[in-house]
Amino acid sequence: MEEDGLLCPPINQVAGHYAEGGNIGPLIDKAGRFYKPLQNNQRGQHEVEFYEKFWADQTIPPIVQDLFPRFYGTRSVQASDETGMCEYAVIEDLTYHFHHPSVIDIKMGSRTWYPGATEEYIKKCLDKDGQSTSALLGFRLSGLQVYEIATKATWKPGKEWCNALSTEEVRLALKRFVSTNPFSETDPDGSLASFVYGEPGGVLSQLLELKSWFEEQTCFHFSSASILLIYEGDSKSTIQNSPRSGVSVKLVDFAHVINGQNIIDHNFLGGLCSLIKVISQTTADLGKKLPEEPPLTT
Repeated sequence: MEEDGLLCPPINQVAGHYAEGGNIGPLIDKAGRFYKPLQNNQRGQHEVEFYEKFWADQTIPPIVQDLFPRFYGTRSVQASDETGMCEYAVIEDLTYHFHHPSVIDIKMGSRTWYPGATEEYIKKCLDKDGQSTSALLGFRLSGLQVYEIATKATWKPGKEWCNALSTEEVRLALKRFVSTNPFSETDPDGSLASFVYGEPGGVLSQLLELKSWFEEQTCFHFSSASILLIYEGDSKSTIQNSPRSGVSVKLVDFAHVINGQNIIDHNFLGGLCSLIKVISQTTADLGKKLPEEPPLTT
């Protein structure tokens, strides 16, 4: 484990809580671990309890576990604002193996509030869901960055840009995410769609694996969780340094996971099916071959 003095803010974070406005932000070390500050009102402890339960459940197939960050427990370290010690959940740094990661954070579900939330919180979520594409598509883009190898620059629009996207603009953003010219607002080439979305082990294959599990699992309901899509933006380092052929799909943010009570999580599953449909349409429109759907997970 790295010494506390070598912890630093993550440069590849595209959404979530940042170290700004008095907030304590996440940190990373040089050993591939991500330190997420435990949120107030028991949210952080709730997320830790989910990780502990999930990784102790031997009924969850390894192919599904691969779609979740590894969990390394909790640790008290100097807070990101250097005001004192803070308790952090220590999880896998999902961009660690990538030299120039292109990343997109997708908030899942048409409803992002959780049962038992306060009226104020529910109203806040309803407003966000209605003003974004959550209510219409069952998901919304929370943040992204795309590395452009020709210019060695990274296109990274802000939260406000992502929140204001219409359904058609979301489709265009998903095309820009797999383009070698992501800075183009009107004519992104989408030339990486086959590698990132359509190839075996690519985004669609992994999302279909996740869908297969969600069609059966009734242990958890994932309110306000996100899916991260990551691939190596520098093609010269893809095979050597990146897992799963250079493309990674991970489910993150578990502060509001609740007991499934033997009921399928239709809110998350509906958003997941919609995301698969939109990415499949984008891939097909670009003339790329789509992967076959796997059999149900056993």
